[in-house]
Amino acid sequence: MQRPFYFKIFLVATLLLGINVFAKENSHPVEETEKDLKSEIKEFIGHHLLDSHDFTLYTVDEEKNEHVGFPLPVILWDNGLKVFSSSKFHHGESVAEVDGNYYALNHGKIVKTDAEGTITYDDHHHATNTKPLDFSITKNVVFILLVAILMFFMFTRMAKSYKNNPLPKGIGRLLEPVVLYIRDDIAIPNIGKKHYKRYMSYLLTVFFFIWIINLLGLTPLGVNVTNNIAVTLALALLTYLITTFTANKNYWKHIFWMPDVPVFMKLVLAPIELLGTIIKPFSLMIRLYANITAGHVVLMSILGMMFIFKNWIGSPLSFGLAFALSLLELLVAALQAYIFTMLSALYFGSAVEEHHDH
Repeated sequence: MQRPFYFKIFLVATLLLGINVFAKENSHPVEETEKDLKSEIKEFIGHHLLDSHDFTLYTVDEEKNEHVGFPLPVILWDNGLKVFSSSKFHHGESVAEVDGNYYALNHGKIVKTDAEGTITYDDHHHATNTKPLDFSITKNVVFILLVAILMFFMFTRMAKSYKNNPLPKGIGRLLEPVVLYIRDDIAIPNIGKKHYKRYMSYLLTVFFFIWIINLLGLTPLGVNVTNNIAVTLALALLTYLITTFTANKNYWKHIFWMPDVPVFMKLVLAPIELLGTIIKPFSLMIRLYANITAGHVVLMSILGMMFIFKNWIGSPLSFGLAFALSLLELLVAALQAYIFTMLSALYFGSAVEEHHDH
C-alpha cells in the first residue's frame, strides 16, 4: 500500500537529478532568466498546494494582479469577531483595515500588522506577527461543503428511488455496486455480520468523500482538500473516536490486561498497546496526506519541465509523462479512499471483536 508514495518520491528525485545533469552538461552558464523560471515554477507549485481565502479561476495579468474569480468571507477572532471580504487583501497585495486593526496575508496565513503591512521574521523566516484565530470560509471549506451537499443529494435520491422500485435507476446504477462492495468486501469481513450495520454510514461517507474530493483535486480548479493535513487529521480523529467509544470490554481488556500473559509483561505491554491505539489513526492521517501531496508535486513538476526544456523532445515527453501520471492519479484517488475505509473497518472490527471470535 505504500508503493505509490515511495514511487512518487523516487520519481521526484530522479526528475530533479535529471534537471541538474541537463544544466551541467551545457557548456554555457545558466542564464538568469532560466533561474527565475525555475524559481517561478517552484513558487507556483507551493502556491498550488496551499489553501486560499479567495477562489481564482484564472489569471488575466500577473503583473497587474488581475484575476477572474470571487472572494470568500474572512472570519477572525481578535479581541472580538471580525468579519469582512477577502477582496480587501487584493490577492495578498494589500493590507485589510477592519475596525482600526490591520491584517495581511503571509504565505496563505492571516497575520496582524500595521498600516504599512510590516511583517517581522525570526531566524527560520517564520512570521512573528500576532496571528488571530482564523475561522474563515476558505476554498477548501467551500469544496468540503459542496461535496457534502452533492453526497446528500445523490444518496437521498438513491434512497427515494428504492421506495417505488427495488431495482436501481439513474445514479443508483453507478452507486449501488460500490455500496455493495463496501458492505460485502470491506465491512462484513472485517467487522462481522453482527455489528457491521452500525458502522456502514460512516464507512460509506468517508469512502465517497475522499474519492470525490480526490477527483476534484485532479481538475484545473486547484482543489487540494486532502493535501491539507488538518482535513486528514479530522478524518483520522473521527475513526479514532468511533473506535474508542464503541469498543467493548474485551477490546480494553486486551489492551490493559492481556489474557495468558505474565503480570510483569502486562505492565510493560499495556502502555505500548495504548500508544498503538493512537498510532493507528495517525498512520491513516499521514498515508492519505503524503500520497496526495506527493502526487500533486510530481504532476506539477513534470508540467513545469515543459517550460524549462523548451525543445521538441523534452516538452512532448513531459506532456506525455504528465498525462500518463494523471491517469495513474485517477487510480490513486480511488485507492486512497479504499485504503482509508478498509483500515477504518479493520479498527472497528478489532473494537467489537468478542472473545469467542478468537
